[in-house]
Amino acid sequence: MFETLSPREVFTKLLDGIGAGRFAELADLYAEDAVVEIVFAPVGPRRFVGRSVIGERFAELTTNLPVELTPVNVVIRETDDPEVVVNEWDYQGRHRETGRTFRSSNIQVLRVRDGLIVHSRDFHDHLALVVAGGNLPQLVEALASS
Repeated sequence: MFETLSPREVFTKLLDGIGAGRFAELADLYAEDAVVEIVFAPVGPRRFVGRSVIGERFAELTTNLPVELTPVNVVIRETDDPEVVVNEWDYQGRHRETGRTFRSSNIQVLRVRDGLIVHSRDFHDHLALVVAGGNLPQLVEALASS
C-alpha cells in the first residue's frame, strides 16, 4: 500500500534534495497546479505556477547555481492546520566562483495535500547570496532600472 508523506516529511525531502544538489528530482514533490511565491526576491519573477514551471526553475538551478548550500539549524513547526508546516533554517554556503562563505536565513510556509506541495511562500535572505557572489553592484543596477 502507498503511504502519503506528511508535510514534515515532504519538507525534509525538499531540503535534503537542495542540500545534496539534486534539483532535478524536486519538481516531483509539487502538485500539478502548485504555486510557489518567493516573496522577497529582489528582481525577477516572484510567483511560479505549475509543476512544469517549477521544474524549469529547478532545472535552471541545476546548471546555474553558483553556490553550495548546507541546511543547518532546521526547525519545523506544525500548525493547527494539518496541511501546513512553517519551516525555519539557515544555509551555510560557499560561493563556488568567489570562494566566499556565507550564512543565509530562510522561512517557508508550506502547504502539502495528499503528499504533494500545493503552495509555498518562501522568505529567503537573497542579499547574502548576492554579496557572496560579489554581485551587489549588479543588484543595485537591476533595482534602479526596474
